[in-house]
Amino acid sequence: MLAELHVELVAADRSVWSGEATLVVARTESGDIGVMPGHQPLLGVLQSGPVTIRTSDGGTVVAAVHGGFISFADDKLSVLAEIAELAEEIDVERAQQDLERARANEDAIAERRAEVRLIAATGTR
Repeated sequence: MLAELHVELVAADRSVWSGEATLVVARTESGDIGVMPGHQPLLGVLQSGPVTIRTSDGGTVVAAVHGGFISFADDKLSVLAEIAELAEEIDVERAQQDLERARANEDAIAERRAEVRLIAATGTR
């Protein structure tokens, strides 16, 4: 059996995903970080970016995450996000419209959020 870590992905308004995983990759202020079972304890500030979870059954969960914190200790990882959406919850057409609107309005924050949603939903940059 592979070593596992327990993952809780929580947004300000709901629990987004919970389960066992072998790897979690997230973007922090210090750069991208990968966490596997046995990782050193950490606490980091999240940047807007996709969070990728490799589940223990071999699947992959991807979420668009905007702000918050990541914490790991004793093989328990918590992603506490201001906003989080699973890839399958994202309306790609709406995200594309949001991106175009943000670019037209020169709103860098809204543009980054729309880009992250599109990356999470489509897997492309």
